[in-house]
This record gives sequence, structure tokens and C-alpha cells, in this order.
Amino acid sequence: MQDIIGPYGANYGKVLLEGLHNTRDLGGLPASEGHVTPRRLLRSGMLEPATAEDMRVLRDVYDVRLVIDLRTDEEAARWPDPIELLPGARLVHLPVFRAPKTDDAQETIRALGERLASGELDIAGLFAGLYPRFVLDEDGIAAYRGLFRELLDLEDGAALWHCSAGKDRCGMASVLVEAALGVPWELIERDYLATNELIEAKGTAQNMFDVGGVDARYLHAALSAIDGAYGSIDGYLADALGIDEAARSELRRKFVSA
Repeated sequence: MQDIIGPYGANYGKVLLEGLHNTRDLGGLPASEGHVTPRRLLRSGMLEPATAEDMRVLRDVYDVRLVIDLRTDEEAARWPDPIELLPGARLVHLPVFRAPKTDDAQETIRALGERLASGELDIAGLFAGLYPRFVLDEDGIAAYRGLFRELLDLEDGAALWHCSAGKDRCGMASVLVEAALGVPWELIERDYLATNELIEAKGTAQNMFDVGGVDARYLHAALSAIDGAYGSIDGYLADALGIDEAARSELRRKFVSA
């Protein structure tokens, strides 16, 4: 089993795994004062489909010590991460979005996913409306603030964050981490859109977050909301998430190499 396809480039740092098709190493991305250090920061879809060999690679090749699950409580309970196959790793649950807890509400969300997958509903309109909620609602701010807190506390090994398909909640997390590390915006957006080349279509939509790929309009909707509320992504990092210049310097110390 190979681990990663070369430096950041045509394959977007894809980690070659059997059951996980949208797992990527941010290592090699240009950042302030160097490049993101390889095998320290990983983004992914949920780990439930991983094979035993996949988990061995994450354990032995990447030394994953921290897994951050950005999914709802219901998703995490229904498709749990096999964290027992990563001895020594901590699992931290930080839901960006909280679904209503009633059975009727859960059925509505599942049905919504099916209607989106069938083309009956407008995917672009739905997700362009959801992304501002990811970054401005109380749950989203708490989740992304928590993600940075966990990264700042991590001394050894790799961190891996994920949502369901690794495209929306995880994609926004990756945008924020890359921005904090000083990755050029062109490459941040390229990494976000790379999901469309890496995810595999599912036969049945398990929930609305499994439908479709990503679209620059979704990301721009989030950025427009951030600009309106905080003036810029730098203002959002500092004022909403507590990632001021001192914290950014510490993140670069941990995750950027010359």
C-alpha cells in the first residue's frame, strides 16, 4: 500500500486507501514561511468505510493521533469511526450542524437527500444557503474554534478531520486551516474544488450531505457571509475563532516547514 501520490499537484495530495476515496494530506502546500509539513494534517470523509489496511496506513504511516468528527450526533452514532483501530488516537466530536432530534425530522432530512439526488430539488441553492450557517451559526463557530484548539494542543503525530463525504463541513474546515497557515487563496480554492475529482458517487443518498460535489458558489457564499459579519477571513479567524497572529504563528511552528 502506497501512502501519498507525490507532492501536492495533479492528485491533490490524495492518500491511496482502499475504502476511503477522499482522504488527502495537506503536506506540500505552500504556506507562510515554507510549506505545510507532510503527514501532519489530513482531511477526509467519514472513516466507517475504511478497511483494516486503511486504518493500518493511518496508524503506522501517518501516525494519526487526533480524529475530529464534524458530523451530526446522528451521523456519528449511525456510522461510527473505528477509532479502536487507531490505538493512542483521540476522537473529538465537534458537530458543525445539529440536526433536529425527532424521528420525523430525521426522516425529513433523509428524504431531502433522496430528492436532491434525484434532481427534484436544487442542490446549488440548498448548499449556498447552508454554507453561511456553517461559519456563522453558534454550532459552526464552536466546532471550528474547537478544531483549532485541538490543533494547537497537538504536539506529535497527525490530525485528521472529517465530515460525511469530506466535502462541505470538512471542506470549510480545510479552507480555514489553510488560510490560517498562509496558503495562497488560489490553492485553497483549488483544494476545496478537488473534491469533485476524488469523491465516488453513492447509489443511495444516506443524508443530504452525501449528495453531489462542491461548487465555488458554496464557498463564495460562506466568504460573503464572513466578510459581512467580520470584514475578512482574517477577521473571522481572529474574532470568531480566537486565532490571532500569535495563534497563527504557533500553528505555523507546528505545521509548516521551511
